[in-house]
Amino acid sequence: MKKIAILHYASPPGVGGVEVTMLHQARGLTKLGYSVRIISGAGGELDPSIDTIINPLFGSKHPDVLEVKAELDVGRVRGAFTELVSQIEVRLAEALEGCDVLIAHNILSLNKNLPLTAALHKIYRHHAFKLIAWCHDIAWTSDQYRPELHEGQPYDLLRHQWHNVTYVTVSKPQRVELSNLLDIPPNQIAVVPPGVDYLTFFKWTPTTKFLEDELHLLDADGLLLLPARLTRRKNIQLGLRILSEIRTQSSKDYRLIVTGPPGPHNPTNKIYLEDLLALRKLLGVEKSAHFLYEMGNPLVPDDDTQANLYQLVDGLLFPSFQEGFGIPILEAGLVGLPVFCADIPPFRETAGADAFYFDPVNGEPRRIAEQILRAIEASATSRLRKKVRQKYRWETLIREQIVPLIE
Repeated sequence: MKKIAILHYASPPGVGGVEVTMLHQARGLTKLGYSVRIISGAGGELDPSIDTIINPLFGSKHPDVLEVKAELDVGRVRGAFTELVSQIEVRLAEALEGCDVLIAHNILSLNKNLPLTAALHKIYRHHAFKLIAWCHDIAWTSDQYRPELHEGQPYDLLRHQWHNVTYVTVSKPQRVELSNLLDIPPNQIAVVPPGVDYLTFFKWTPTTKFLEDELHLLDADGLLLLPARLTRRKNIQLGLRILSEIRTQSSKDYRLIVTGPPGPHNPTNKIYLEDLLALRKLLGVEKSAHFLYEMGNPLVPDDDTQANLYQLVDGLLFPSFQEGFGIPILEAGLVGLPVFCADIPPFRETAGADAFYFDPVNGEPRRIAEQILRAIEASATSRLRKKVRQKYRWETLIREQIVPLIE
């Protein structure tokens, strides 16, 4: 596997959009088997499996860098600049030794350390590594940075295309900016947006991570949660029939997550589980109706895992014939989930006009499925959740967009 270097003025644990991107690139590429080295001017060790080289001359706050920048900002390019470029060139060449690919964040587009940019330009002309210029900020098109830039070198390094470099921006509008600046076709610039990390953001439990690893829930087009023990009054068979109809009508990968084990107080509940599994097979939803009880010895989610599932799904499906109250409706309300539930008095009392109701006895699964699909697909919140889940996860971005750039 190739050895990847990732370069920026600062690196994690520093807080910032670029630093977060570096963190996920480093961890994601390492997970895929690449050898990764982070090179920066400030930061710390991320992980024993990720090589880290910190040299303040690569940063934006070293006294020598600040002194030269003050001169450059007013258009003066003096001997101190040339001396600093030479110093950085030696250290940077050492840091890049053995690397096959360099992902350079902002070094080719921002003027925080122009001696570093100039040193990289000199090294790149004589070395055989692939260079990917990740452009988060573009100095020449920025009202903030433009007054600090002047005609000629080294400023032109930020507005002229470097030979055989892969340029990346984080959005399509930014790609247009860079295309106009460098005078190259937009289709020669890759767009790779930042992503999100579900595990960290929602503080996933090991059980939630296990479920994702096994079931690939984040790839689904829609997720419905049925948090109930496996007892007949929970009417889970109707949930299975509704799921089957939703999948048929939408031709999309909708899933149903049933969280509970068989109820402990009635020995016939084991038989009910067998009936449900047989119905699941009959309906052809064996790979989309997930009974968590089956996935462990047994698997019963704890409170934190249950909370993770509420944060993950697109709606609550609650088809019980009979309940005393309906706590899951309150939990769904906490996380802003649409509630699709049986039209029984306790649910009416709890949710009032703020739920979608159906007849749990005589309701047609086809009609109920239509109602659920209309509600979810008409919801801007649900559509955005799906988009983020499927397209903006770091794991997906690294596998589908970053690896092809590297290879």
